[in-house]
Amino acid sequence: MSPPTDSPPADLDRLSKAELKSLVVKQFEQLAELNRVVAALRDEIARLKGGPPRPNIRPSGMEQATDPKPSHDAGTKPRRGSTRAKLTIDEERIIEVVPPPGARFKGYASYVVQDLVIRPHVIDFRCQRWLAADGKMVTAPLPQGIVGHFGPHLRRFVLAAYHQGQATMPRLLTLLHAIGISISKREVVRLLNAGQDCFRDEARGVLRAGLATSPFITVDDTGARHQATNGYTLQLGNAHFTAFITTAAKSRRNFLEVLRASHTDYVVNDEALAYMRERALAEHVIARLLAHRKAALRRSGGVDCAP
Repeated sequence: MSPPTDSPPADLDRLSKAELKSLVVKQFEQLAELNRVVAALRDEIARLKGGPPRPNIRPSGMEQATDPKPSHDAGTKPRRGSTRAKLTIDEERIIEVVPPPGARFKGYASYVVQDLVIRPHVIDFRCQRWLAADGKMVTAPLPQGIVGHFGPHLRRFVLAAYHQGQATMPRLLTLLHAIGISISKREVVRLLNAGQDCFRDEARGVLRAGLATSPFITVDDTGARHQATNGYTLQLGNAHFTAFITTAAKSRRNFLEVLRASHTDYVVNDEALAYMRERALAEHVIARLLAHRKAALRRSGGVDCAP
């Protein structure tokens, strides 16, 4: 719409009420169009000058929140996904009723109830024992996952309650006693600390796999306090993996050791020698490292091409 060019009527007093109203409406429309053109021109001038564009402010949802919610009849109530389809039935119970005289059986009305069963489960493993012909006693081994006198499900519950649920040791011990588990505080501490190398190996495997396959990683660190000692937690990862490593130092050497992912071997290759010479390392130190490399290659039957 182009800017208005029409001149006003010669005599406004002779216009009727309807004509005046039509004229005012037309003027409002032209004014709104002029405001839109001015805003567009300002945006274009800001873009040509390299300035920031006008912010896109979304309308507030307060008006929608104050609107009355539409009422749904019993037949038009929004349907939700079937909960029963997501559940696995573990037990079926038949609830009987005394029928009135002359009644006919019409099947069952199903009513699904979710419940939680937390109770002690004590197992007595009776391991067979055989006496071999040579006099050696052969005893059947315990099933996999049985370590000590507490099963894997109890250990899993203790670890989840302590680390994920952040339950303190006294509260965790009280909870186990309330369930009916006969256990002491020392045994709970042992469940939390002993035999957890598998978790450490798993975390180390995640870090090694991520460092070996990722084209890039991001790192960050923050202060951490463990056992009344200040430390640092280093975070490494990207969109595919994340690893957290807590150490007592914050230095370049510590960061390089973290990137080694617990590997303790070091390789003296051409890149390492070039880096040493670039950093002006003493030549006698480079010569000793190079001598070790040549000796290792001779033992393995390889050929050293480095100067």
